[in-house]
Amino acid sequence: MALPILMTGAAYAAPVCNVTQYGAKADGTTKNTAAIQKAIDDCSAKKGTVVLSGGTFVSGPLVLKSDITFRVEKGATLLGSADHEDYPKIEVLRAAGRQSLISSDHAENIIITGGGIIDGNGESWWKEARATKNAGFVGGDTIFRPRLAVFNYSKHIKMEDITFQNSPSWQVVPYYCDDVIIRNVRILAPEHSPNSDAVDPFSTSNMIIDHLYADVGDDNIAIKSGLVNSPGPDAPSKNITITDCTFMHGHGLSIGSEIAGGAQNIRAERIHFDGTDQALRIKANRDRGADVSNIVFKDIDIKNVGMAILISEYYPKVLPPEGDSAQPVTRLTPLFHDITIENVTATNAKTTGVIIGLPESPVKNVVLKNVHLEGGAGFRISDATVTAENFTVKAEKGEAVTVLPSAKLTKK
Repeated sequence: MALPILMTGAAYAAPVCNVTQYGAKADGTTKNTAAIQKAIDDCSAKKGTVVLSGGTFVSGPLVLKSDITFRVEKGATLLGSADHEDYPKIEVLRAAGRQSLISSDHAENIIITGGGIIDGNGESWWKEARATKNAGFVGGDTIFRPRLAVFNYSKHIKMEDITFQNSPSWQVVPYYCDDVIIRNVRILAPEHSPNSDAVDPFSTSNMIIDHLYADVGDDNIAIKSGLVNSPGPDAPSKNITITDCTFMHGHGLSIGSEIAGGAQNIRAERIHFDGTDQALRIKANRDRGADVSNIVFKDIDIKNVGMAILISEYYPKVLPPEGDSAQPVTRLTPLFHDITIENVTATNAKTTGVIIGLPESPVKNVVLKNVHLEGGAGFRISDATVTAENFTVKAEKGEAVTVLPSAKLTKK
């Protein structure tokens, strides 16, 4: 994809706005929100670089503007304020939420780089979420806690050589964005931090995620496009390429579950999973689905996970409830089709995998090629059509592959 001229220039776009020149103090205690925002506003007008260097800068929410490089140098940290009231209650993703530490709105040509750390200081938010019923549900009466970085209706965004960590909830969220690059980025959070997804592209197109290291408490990547029970309209997420990534703790590489706008043309290659709850996931339910198609997972190495491959239209459950029958097809009925899983090896998985469609909307045209899975439980297929070539499953208990009467598995 074509990149704007700003992204191809020198590391420091002139002029430079060092936040200390605006009164910011890197002492780990002073709130620097106003000073850093003034540097952002000035440098945006001049198409320059905002620089944070030499310590820890505490701040409340900051809004990035067009034509700016936001550079957190190695050895520097932007640390979110611990005061919850510093994060205003606003509408985010068409739902009640709080303003993120970093955001943009209808902006373009933004670079975030520098080798430093952007830290959401999420511990107090996680403690509150653990004590609150439905704290992880977006929508309804819940006021969702802040994300770390939300880019709203923005384009030509690049994040490179930077660490995001400890967000109160989702960490990096491009929402209705176009032309987004995440490259050589680390995203971190404790294993049991609630809803700390690393990257959540939401109704976003033309995105590259390359050399991402994610070790978090929820989805390592979750491609989304519409909330549960969305009235619409919802745009799809499409044309997303994910390459050469390493995912440690987390819930895996997911498409869904909130996918009411659909997702098309997603390609993930050369991904390494070790210790995630799941690895490859496509998930939805009757209240949050749409067309999900032209998906390719290729050259994938999976170790020590809960489930290697999960394709289910019954999320948050995996298998259908007993006696489930076909229901009327609606705008939110998931339609999963044309999915290729190639050159995938999984070892020491608790469950090797499932492909589970709905009676009224079976999963169609799944190709498993050179897929070799080893684990405790075997592979289960229902309400789906699957073609397999060089597909092997070794299960410690039960059948290696179970194909229900509602499904068809064709072996080449």
